[in-house]
Amino acid sequence: MIYYHDDELVIRNMEEADAHIFVREYTAQGWHDEIGGYLSRLKDQAEGKCVALTAVYHGQPAGGLYLYMDAYEGPFKGKAYPVIVDFNVLKKFQRKGIGNRLMDVAEQIAGQYADIVTLGVGLCDAYGSAQRMYVKRGYIPDGSGVWYQNKQCIQYETVCTIDDDLVLFLSKSLRT
Repeated sequence: MIYYHDDELVIRNMEEADAHIFVREYTAQGWHDEIGGYLSRLKDQAEGKCVALTAVYHGQPAGGLYLYMDAYEGPFKGKAYPVIVDFNVLKKFQRKGIGNRLMDVAEQIAGQYADIVTLGVGLCDAYGSAQRMYVKRGYIPDGSGVWYQNKQCIQYETVCTIDDDLVLFLSKSLRT
């Protein structure tokens, strides 16, 4: 399904061919990426658990995200709020508005299911651009603090590894 289309950009459902391109491209960026994660998300899409989106810029897959209809971890688990996960735009395609357009589409879809959309964002500097974008788009912290490996961190607790599993959860009201 195509959700957005203009002269430069198409946002559509992810296909298996996209997964192979993303693995190659993210690996070239120095990320550790594996096809299994994409195939699992595509299976979830086929089963109706999520919408997997790919942004195609001038004919090339440029980024994507997954929108699950019910948060499966963190403080929003079981509250029937959609959650945006694994949002990424390849470095060579950043600063072209692709990420904001992907978020627009995800929020429109989420709004069909709930009044609130959620996400978790990593806390290290690699997520700095995403952190800033989320705040500019109206996402606010939920107030539960930092989470690590799906467990809420306790004040004065030592978290030894600063990695992708150290996150802050945010939400946005989709109704004005």
